[in-house]
Amino acid sequence: MGLLVFGIVLGVVGAIMRFAVTVTTTGFNIHVAGVILLLVGVATAVVGMALLFTGTRSRSTTTESIQETPTGQVRTERRFDSGSER
Repeated sequence: MGLLVFGIVLGVVGAIMRFAVTVTTTGFNIHVAGVILLLVGVATAVVGMALLFTGTRSRSTTTESIQETPTGQVRTERRFDSGSER
């Protein structure tokens, strides 16, 4: 999600630098820098969307066992998570 937001912010800053700024400078073209930021922002947003839709799937399995002991019952629960890095 953070990569998608970062791409949108880059795109907005690039669009502002390209279309809303009317300053002329020597040695540094602010409009070209705006176009570069705009393109990088769009590419970053596309990658962020692709990761958002494909990279967040996980599966968990829970196994429960109840054993009789002389003092009563002992309940044991085991959980196995696959597909998540946490």
